[in-house]
Amino acid sequence: MTDSHSQKARAPRLSRSFAVAALACVGLAVILYGIMMPGSKEGAVNPACPGAAATVARLKPLVHGEIAALGLASQPRPLPVLTFDAADGKKISLAGFKGRTVLLNLWATWCVPCRQEMPALDRLQGLRGSKDFAVVAVNIDTARLDRPKAFLTEIGVKNLALYTDSTAAAFQSLKQAGKVIGLPTTILIGKDGCEIGTMAGPAQWDSPDALALIDAIQG
Repeated sequence: MTDSHSQKARAPRLSRSFAVAALACVGLAVILYGIMMPGSKEGAVNPACPGAAATVARLKPLVHGEIAALGLASQPRPLPVLTFDAADGKKISLAGFKGRTVLLNLWATWCVPCRQEMPALDRLQGLRGSKDFAVVAVNIDTARLDRPKAFLTEIGVKNLALYTDSTAAAFQSLKQAGKVIGLPTTILIGKDGCEIGTMAGPAQWDSPDALALIDAIQG
């Protein structure tokens, strides 16, 4: 067989080898990096959050000004199971707020930005708190456990309930889920319990920008 014939015979085999290798690389990328194949179920709407994507799309034009740093969820999903203590010491769950839009705020008394935004969160609860909306501010101090209540009393909080998590387990659960990296962190949660958006850092939560956002969700 001539060299040209040999090359022609090898060509189909080489093409098939390259095709197999390419498919193997794509498969490895899917496994290692989560790259979605066309039609992948990962890209579909989460069945637990059927209306959340539409809510996110509706809110996009309102994310500006005082709440410009709010990151809207690209694929809304339910949050992990979170429990914390009420003021009377009873354990409650975030799931207990299902059916209401929730602004979940994680804070600590040693966190200066947390302390600075607490009055605005209190005013937001006073302005919009209802059977349909609640600000749930959870303190995660793990020492000097008398401080959270004393601080809220000191700044004259009138509307926020005292919620505490002295184990910081809620923070760790959200950290493992990639939702928080520091304090304060605020997560906007729809009535279905699905994440709508996350704010890393403080914000003026009683500003006209924030109120317009909350009103749009309720509408």
